[in-house]
Amino acid sequence: MTYLDANASERLRPAARRAMLAALDGPGNPASVHAAGRAARRTLEDAREVIAARFGGRPAGLVFTSGGTEADALAVHGLGGGRRVIVGATEHAAILAAAPDAAVLPVDRDGLADLAALERLLATGPPALVCLMLANNETGTIQPVADAAALCRRHGALLHVDAVQAAGRIPVGLAALGADSLALSSHKLGGPAGAGTLLLAEAAAARLMPLIAGGGQERGRRGGTPALAAIAGFAAAAAEADGLQLAALRDRAEQAALDHGAIVCGAGAPRLANTTCLALPGAAAESQVIALDLAGVQVSAGAACSSGKVARSHVLAAMGLGALARQAIRVSLPWDATEADIDAFAAAYAGMAGRLSAGRAARAAV
Repeated sequence: MTYLDANASERLRPAARRAMLAALDGPGNPASVHAAGRAARRTLEDAREVIAARFGGRPAGLVFTSGGTEADALAVHGLGGGRRVIVGATEHAAILAAAPDAAVLPVDRDGLADLAALERLLATGPPALVCLMLANNETGTIQPVADAAALCRRHGALLHVDAVQAAGRIPVGLAALGADSLALSSHKLGGPAGAGTLLLAEAAAARLMPLIAGGGQERGRRGGTPALAAIAGFAAAAAEADGLQLAALRDRAEQAALDHGAIVCGAGAPRLANTTCLALPGAAAESQVIALDLAGVQVSAGAACSSGKVARSHVLAAMGLGALARQAIRVSLPWDATEADIDAFAAAYAGMAGRLSAGRAARAAV
């Protein structure tokens, strides 16, 4: 099988597997004061330092979570108290669910946030918490987060950035972006599922309210015994994640689809090098995903990573793409993608597009 659904979950990196196995060999709880507990604490704090340094933050400002969804929810609820919330129209479902009554920031046809609209929203009403993802999980569109951060500072707003898809694929730094908080997830970097972080700037760390109270773990900001093996794997994956070399392979996959009538969604915006969203007019996304799977190529429809089923993409709908919101698939290359993977995709896509086109023509003739 050819796996091209890395934005749902990356393959586990060998370094992450080794770090996890080493952590599993120790029985200690990081909160214990005996030797085994102290060893576990060293593993936890070493991972904290590695991840904080990798993403431009301070170890004291890093809160381990169960993943990106919890990190997003912690940011919205932990930083949003007393503030109105503004969210990008193409945010991940984790943000939209955490802030169902938020004001929505529109995007253009390529999925880029309307910064003029953001400034208007910030200029009216009390201070806000703005949520703007760095790179979209469906299209790969990279948002002008640093520019949004400047607007937020001018109007006394806080900025939370969901960097789950961007981390390890483009340079990501909390301070460089000017964000107050940054959500990250292990399994999108090639680490295991079950670990994530909310990385906080100093002022944001001081005001964060916990979602989960407990035994004082994570400086009282997130209760519960940490998933030590998953966190160790997270740190190992973060230390070596770099997806910048995938652009040429992504472009080859796009051209193969364009040759058979596809439309690249968000093509006019800066995008992640591993991600393309391909709409095939008149062909349901579910039919495309199934046909490619039968041909040995695994991709997803845009909304599959959050819903577990094929549905209309709220991202593409917000971009004004109309019927294409139900006719697009996401191809996302894993960290170890090869030329052979692209060859397999190109062959499978050509066969799939031909069969679906012939089917549509036959139905139209009836």
